[in-house]
Amino acid sequence: MSLPPLALYVHLPWCVRKCPYCDFNSHSAGTGAPTQRYVDALLADLDQEAKRAAGRSIESLFLGGGTPSLFAPEEISRLLAGVRERFDVADDAEITMEANPGTVECGAPAGYREAGVNRLSIGAQSFDDNALRQLGRIHSSDDIRRAVGEVKSAGFDNFNLDLMHGLPGQTLATAEADVRAAVELEPTHISWYQLTLEPNTVFHARPPHDLPDEESTYAIQDAGAKLLREAGFEQYEVSAWARHGRRCRHNVNYWLFGDYLAAGAGAHGKLSDEARVFRYRKPANPLQYMLLMEQNPTGGDLEPVTDEDLLFEFMLNALRLYDGFQERLFLERTGLSAQRLQQASSGAQARGLLERGKDSIWRPTELGRRFLNDLQAEFLRN
Repeated sequence: MSLPPLALYVHLPWCVRKCPYCDFNSHSAGTGAPTQRYVDALLADLDQEAKRAAGRSIESLFLGGGTPSLFAPEEISRLLAGVRERFDVADDAEITMEANPGTVECGAPAGYREAGVNRLSIGAQSFDDNALRQLGRIHSSDDIRRAVGEVKSAGFDNFNLDLMHGLPGQTLATAEADVRAAVELEPTHISWYQLTLEPNTVFHARPPHDLPDEESTYAIQDAGAKLLREAGFEQYEVSAWARHGRRCRHNVNYWLFGDYLAAGAGAHGKLSDEARVFRYRKPANPLQYMLLMEQNPTGGDLEPVTDEDLLFEFMLNALRLYDGFQERLFLERTGLSAQRLQQASSGAQARGLLERGKDSIWRPTELGRRFLNDLQAEFLRN
């Protein structure tokens, strides 16, 4: 096995309020989150993570949540300065921060830019104000446009808009209107993904009664994809569309089974050495996490990934990529054999879900992309 690129993920867990569809490790705090204390805890955590980096360069950094834009620019600046003090951060590292239109005014985008953030991911979700209310969002469509205007004025030339489809009451016409509104704001990247009813969420317990049916959802997805292609975006992952050269490098590292360090409540990490792949995680509860980092900072135990899980986890990620993956990459990042890959893939190939093309590139077929969950499930049995 050869060492893959290394990224860093930092989790900032608070939101003004919890959205009914969200299954992330996020916690409602209004505007009263203990942000300064939490940054102190993160810096103690990063002391431990720096040991695991072992001199390897950080190629990308992602501040996710929760709602990172609840943290003031000064706090983000202190955090990023701490990262640079502890790690060798590549000169061209992609540094992304998630921001919601309803909270971005807590710190002007210019402040985040000055702190060192060079890419923003804005949680728009929809431009339909009624849909936003049903989703529990605290912003309006006007807030999205205002926030994007401030982002551009701050000098950001690289930003993503998150956009959901399959929303309560959504029609083909309103879904297309959402895509057009997003494109008009000239983002370099659009995440166009379907609302799913995840366990342990309000929507899972009490599903909205007016969700589009399966046929309508497929029509919406296909129509949105057509509009995005016409606008010059290329699809490179199930729900990711980018202008040329603007793919999210941090997420691509996940999907290509790269390594990533993890800091923050509930954050998960993955590390490789010459022979094995390891996983680890941090305590999910923010208070428990802060107490741990204040009293006995630890990086968490490294747990080796079994060969069976390794195969599944690689395929779970790599099969999301529109162009698939090279067989050589599978060998390098798992240490498993080409024979193992071929044997495990035989069922998916027989069902017409997966193909091995020229230059030993494995990719989902059109059918496989449409039924990705079924394709990924093929590898649970191996």
